[in-house]
Amino acid sequence: MLSFKDSILTTFADLGLSDSILQVLPELGINTPSEIQEKAIPILLKREGDFIGLAQTGTGKTAAFGLPLLASIDINDRATQALVLAPTRELGQQIAEQLKAFAKYEKGLKVLPVYGGANIVPQINDLKRGVHVVIATPGRLLDLLKRKAVKLDQIKTFVLDEADEMLNMGFKEDIDSILSFASGEQVTWLFSATMSKDIRHIVKNFMTDPAEVSIDTLQVVNKNIAHQVARVKSSDKAEALKRFMDSEPNLRGIVFCRTKLDTQRLAEDLQRRGYAVDAIHGDLSQHQRDKVMGMFKDHRLEVLIATDVAARGIDVNDVTHVIHYAMPDDIEYYTHRSGRTARAGKKGVSISFANKGELKRIQFLERKLGISFEQVELPSVETVALTRMSAWATGMLTAEGIDKVKPDVKAKVHEVLADLSKEELVDILLAKEYSKFDFEGKSRDINDRSKGSDRGERGDREPRGRRRDDRGDRGDRRDRDRGDRGDRRRPDRDRPARSERSERPERAARPSRAREYDAERASDSNASSGDSDRFFINLGKKDGLGKGDLIEFLIEETKIKKSDIGNIQIEGSSAKFEVSKAQSKKVVPSFEGLVIEGRPIKVGRDGDGSDAPKRKARD
Repeated sequence: MLSFKDSILTTFADLGLSDSILQVLPELGINTPSEIQEKAIPILLKREGDFIGLAQTGTGKTAAFGLPLLASIDINDRATQALVLAPTRELGQQIAEQLKAFAKYEKGLKVLPVYGGANIVPQINDLKRGVHVVIATPGRLLDLLKRKAVKLDQIKTFVLDEADEMLNMGFKEDIDSILSFASGEQVTWLFSATMSKDIRHIVKNFMTDPAEVSIDTLQVVNKNIAHQVARVKSSDKAEALKRFMDSEPNLRGIVFCRTKLDTQRLAEDLQRRGYAVDAIHGDLSQHQRDKVMGMFKDHRLEVLIATDVAARGIDVNDVTHVIHYAMPDDIEYYTHRSGRTARAGKKGVSISFANKGELKRIQFLERKLGISFEQVELPSVETVALTRMSAWATGMLTAEGIDKVKPDVKAKVHEVLADLSKEELVDILLAKEYSKFDFEGKSRDINDRSKGSDRGERGDREPRGRRRDDRGDRGDRRDRDRGDRGDRRRPDRDRPARSERSERPERAARPSRAREYDAERASDSNASSGDSDRFFINLGKKDGLGKGDLIEFLIEETKIKKSDIGNIQIEGSSAKFEVSKAQSKKVVPSFEGLVIEGRPIKVGRDGDGSDAPKRKARD
């Protein structure tokens, strides 16, 4: 393999991009190429062969492959000329939006995202009308290939984005099948954060002497970032976050939780207490997501509460803090999260709220990433009150707009307050401001100063990777007991993206070719009928649902592995599927309240019919 390590190019104009691209980049706020863009774009523009780009999320990979990709398109040819494969619907939509933005001045260039969970017929119709670039998730692409709606023999450029994510989700065989459809004449560009054994399998079997650009990911992610840890019990984390936010008046941060349920609950709790926050997770429609992101960029929100996958595509340069409310299980997720701050040469803080059971992960990160965590203490309520009220008083001195108050209004207010001394007036104003915060009754020290292994912490008792999942299941039950308030709050919820990384199933690779995909895909699963529970879902062939779509859908919603999914039967208006008994309890709660394009999604156990009537009665 070739290795490119050095470059002296510093502007997009030096990279050889077209005038139309150079015109749009400043409009999008993109002025200086990142390291992966600087090194990859000149190579990809030449289109001399296959390519591997190794870089973490947040380093500008979409532009690194997207700009050369658009440069290769012949707009006068209606055929699909480029295909981008993405692990999730959420990421696929974001890539499509970015490519459309890049192509603003490329009149007639058409980009289409295709994914499962949406009706396949409109997607097929769009493809028939002619699309130059398709962004697809694995399951939906395989179903489109089976229907001959996409022909990979016409593809000039095939991009695998977040390849390690797709493999971690269990799509190894699917990727093999997709690559086997291609003519072999196209160039293949693979982008990944890591170079795992399965990635090397793809390189060996489907790529030819690829050029490789590898970014020093630790340097990119951790440069200018101060890594901190605050020891706190799980039960005190919400209070810890409030105190931290109160003690940082200029905070603009992203708080990472493990599940979409946790993000929504935490955001609602903070909103009730007057904090300018909102949640970003897979339940939001694109319109809702755009609205939240617009408020964050306009500084109307000071904090976003996010899941890992939902945070993909967030590109804000002035994030001061990344807060790990729940510690990630995966080392890459820590670097992905931390990389949201300290962008564009600025400094930032990555702080972890860790209980005793999570301290070993802090030590692991220190060893693996070569970083040092500074232990910090959460402020007392007295310190928080002093900080907040001092900031408020300083803000009063710089208040603007008094000239816009009409004289008669000003005179009336002066008349009402005329008998108050300055001290009395300040006391009244201070009392009003002070009452906005929950300073009273919580003056205890919440820093965890105990020693030894904390067996009382939930994180130490439960298997790794499931600490919050079981709590999320109980939360789902509590939500159902409260009725339909969640649906009324977000009636236009979209299908959520996968919010967590699954461990990669260790399965022996099998030869995958196009014709093998027509067989029962689920027969390769480790889940067998005798050791599985059977479920139904109210989506079927009439909705364009294929087996690939359903497998992808289940993985994203339930966070189970592909190996846990057994036999699948797709019928006209419904489908039946099996899930291993070990994971079956996650299935029904994961779909509660889910609405796709205005249609409630119903999932229940097949056989005794006990679930369906109950859910119908609640609806």
